[in-house]
Amino acid sequence: MTGPERNGSGGSASRPDASNTPRLEEPSPEVEHPAGAARLPGAAREGYTKMPTGPVGVEPVVTSGPADTAGAPVAQWAPHDQVAGDDSARLAPWALLAAIVALCASFFVGWGIPLAIVAVVASIMSLRRPAESRAIACWALVLGLAATIYSLGWLIWAMMQFEAMA
Repeated sequence: MTGPERNGSGGSASRPDASNTPRLEEPSPEVEHPAGAARLPGAAREGYTKMPTGPVGVEPVVTSGPADTAGAPVAQWAPHDQVAGDDSARLAPWALLAAIVALCASFFVGWGIPLAIVAVVASIMSLRRPAESRAIACWALVLGLAATIYSLGWLIWAMMQFEAMA
């Protein structure tokens, strides 16, 4: 069977009809968008939404690979891996250790408050450093504040006992 015999409509189905072809019209002014309403991708916005970030340290890495036309090795650029400061000079673990000792001391006496204040200050300083562990610094801050509150409670209780005796 051929195409027109399969359709059952004769030969008219295989030829496009001039009355069924779509015709293109110009857009009417009612559907056009105003010039300032739509923003194109990549167009400048009115204001910034985020603060700019700091520069990323990048140092040249000279490889022993193929040489360029002058005979010198090709320099490839890579991000700087080591953050400013020595790896052994971490402050957050020391702040956490001071906070734990101050908290243990504050359960029994009120004189652990200087160590608790040192732990709070050290944890705040370590939160401001980019290379420090934020989780350890947050724990040091929480435990240091708890030790400060417990120590202050002991000192207030001791002052009330001293005034009661006088």
